[in-house]
Amino acid sequence: MKKIEAIIRKTKFEEVKEALLAANIEWFSFYEVRGIGKSRQGRIYRGVVYDTSSIERILISIVVRDKNTEKTVQAIIQSAQTGEIGDGRIFIIPIEDAIRIRTGERGDIALYNAEQEQ
Repeated sequence: MKKIEAIIRKTKFEEVKEALLAANIEWFSFYEVRGIGKSRQGRIYRGVVYDTSSIERILISIVVRDKNTEKTVQAIIQSAQTGEIGDGRIFIIPIEDAIRIRTGERGDIALYNAEQEQ
């Protein structure tokens, strides 16, 4: 099992969500986060200078079976990519175990229903 964490532009979230659903990745968490990037410039809006060094992004967190890792990553890349600086990052982290609290099932089966083969 792998945990995939992707930091993406807020404007790309709906496209990424649809791409994940189309790839049969139906369960994930997401969070609004702020980060510091390379860009260190102020933006002027109505005469007021705003610091844009702190960037708003969405962090998507997904745990998938090993066989679903690459299709999940590709869905994120294809839907989040603009080709400009600031598209984000994807991190893949090994997961040792997963446990479904309700039934006590462990491993891959804890991620999906037994009758639902993905």
